[in-house]
Amino acid sequence: MALMSLLPHASIPSPPINGFHLGPLYIRFYGLMYVVGIALALVVTRRRWRAKGGSPDLVDEIALWGVPAGIIGGRIYFDITTPAEIPPHWWGVFAVWQGGLGIWGGIALAAAVGIWRLRRAGVDVGEFMDAVAPGILFAQAIGRVGNYFNQELFGGPTSLPWGLQIAPEFRPPGYEQFSTFHPTFLYELIWDAALAGLLIWLGHHRNIRPYGLFALYVTGYSAFRIFEESLRVDYSQYFLGLRLNFFVASVLTVLGIVWFIYTQRRTPKLRPVDPSAVDGTGLTSADGVDSAPGGPEDLAGSADNGEEVGGNDEAESDGRAAADEADGDEVDSDEADGKDGADKVEQTAAAGEPVAERGER
Repeated sequence: MALMSLLPHASIPSPPINGFHLGPLYIRFYGLMYVVGIALALVVTRRRWRAKGGSPDLVDEIALWGVPAGIIGGRIYFDITTPAEIPPHWWGVFAVWQGGLGIWGGIALAAAVGIWRLRRAGVDVGEFMDAVAPGILFAQAIGRVGNYFNQELFGGPTSLPWGLQIAPEFRPPGYEQFSTFHPTFLYELIWDAALAGLLIWLGHHRNIRPYGLFALYVTGYSAFRIFEESLRVDYSQYFLGLRLNFFVASVLTVLGIVWFIYTQRRTPKLRPVDPSAVDGTGLTSADGVDSAPGGPEDLAGSADNGEEVGGNDEAESDGRAAADEADGDEVDSDEADGKDGADKVEQTAAAGEPVAERGER
């Protein structure tokens, strides 16, 4: 402790600016980071969807609908849960450029719109949602950098070396005397990136059924928010003495776990079989059935032509019988010769001479 007191107090400095001018426009880092995050999510999702055999162009189409829906849903959630943070202007409810997007509202509306578009395109919704889950986490991670420039999303006071300096005008009431706070935005950034990497690894190395990776995204992110909400001191609606988002995160964590278990235990649907590709055994060539002569196809053909096969057998039997009657004497003669031959073979064997075998295989 004495040694720590002698060391200079380390901390993460607060950002000197939160944007820059581009001609007449003022570009805020908060919005810019979300643009970068969305672009990264598109790159990741396009690659993952292509690996599943899908068209990368579909990812762009879904994004054209899902991204605006996510921004609208995120802002609606923010306005409902934190009304005191809405700027006091008529346009305040729309001021996303000043911060204020509730991730759960954004994901909910974006998912609803995306599912609608996927079903219209006739695409497997579960497979696509699993493909997009890591990309969403990467977008959230990059977006948290914008919270740093806005000096928001921080926790309680701390003297840890990675404590975040917050300018006095951004400190919440009751915390004016403190200068460094938990950088909860940084904690979430690290967690989101790590969880995205885990989902990608699971998708490559484990047999996760559709919706499973997205369910793990909901579970993992929500579980971390339980921890994060216990640290944050910025404004929030409270319920039973706890932040409202603490309860939302708890409910979603449980639902995510249940959803994942359900998807992995559910009996997968059987793929429809083309009747024209089915042979007499009820199997297709894709099932590994040999269609060479003498295989199941020949057996099926024989079964279909049972009368003809039976008729041929009877004809052959009658022919043999007639031949036997016509050559009766010759048959008897052959039997006699056969007996004489057998006697000679026995005599030869008794004499120790080798006996030649016929019909070697």
